[in-house]
Amino acid sequence: MEEKFVIIINEMAEVLNAAQLKRLQEVLVKHLYQEEALPTDTDNLEYLTMFLNAKKLEGCSERTIQYYKVTIRHFLKLITEPIRKITTEQIRQYLVDYQSINNCSKVTVDNVRRNVSSFFSWLEEEDYILKSPMRRIHKIKTTKTIKNTITDEEIERLRDQCGCKRDLAIIDLLYSTGMRVGELVRLNIEDIDFNERECIVLGKGDKERRVYFDAKTKIHLQDYLANRSDTNPALFVSLDAPYNRLQISGVEVRLRMLGRSLGIERIHPHKFRRTMATRAIDKGMPVEQVQKILGHSQIDTTMQYAIVNQNNVKESHRKYIA
Repeated sequence: MEEKFVIIINEMAEVLNAAQLKRLQEVLVKHLYQEEALPTDTDNLEYLTMFLNAKKLEGCSERTIQYYKVTIRHFLKLITEPIRKITTEQIRQYLVDYQSINNCSKVTVDNVRRNVSSFFSWLEEEDYILKSPMRRIHKIKTTKTIKNTITDEEIERLRDQCGCKRDLAIIDLLYSTGMRVGELVRLNIEDIDFNERECIVLGKGDKERRVYFDAKTKIHLQDYLANRSDTNPALFVSLDAPYNRLQISGVEVRLRMLGRSLGIERIHPHKFRRTMATRAIDKGMPVEQVQKILGHSQIDTTMQYAIVNQNNVKESHRKYIA
């Protein structure tokens, strides 16, 4: 290293003045000698900490931050090279091994790729590295499967199976608004405007948006609240004392149990959201308005959620083309 250092200084001495040569020497010492002296693991984890702090400032949710943290920590644990020395081939091999060892889908691997890519893009933008090694690793092609929605008959069966007023109100609110389950459990009673049949939810990135519910949901919500004896400001609480705010896992478990009791596969909160989007588009709601209701920043995301009914496509072709 010292030999190369001297060669560089001697060659540049022909074109640089004394002040510039001194500055070059300082930069070389800083980036060549000091970098090797730093502990590799600590240095990489410090970069990760700075990256996560930057994402927090950008308004990413805690769940997103945690996903970044777990994914990138696992990556840095297996690839122990200093950040500046990690190559494209090493990352490619990591992704191949990740899929093989975990026996996971291409979608999961692409999510890992996207998180690692965000990390290296940030490092490049902040000038910690010259060029991201992820530039030549492109999106992994995945098979797009049509995800099922909940039929009208299944919705009615779920409503009939509800053993308490709270669960009935939850089903109706999810089905009519298309809100996320995280948004649902954060709602307070005061957030609900029964006169206008609407409420304001706090979505991803702490963005507020207005969603709307139907008359049936209004009646079932009022019926549920009228039968509560606690003083918790949360809209949905546990069925037993001390009546704590209902958590995401509580909603997921309850809906899964209802679905299994009726022999309906894969009933979860997100399925209600996808069903609402599909139903709205099938009935003629402009996709831009569906996007607004769902709180998507990109319209492509809305189109991935919604399944356009093939019969509607056929009718539209006859109307506008044939």
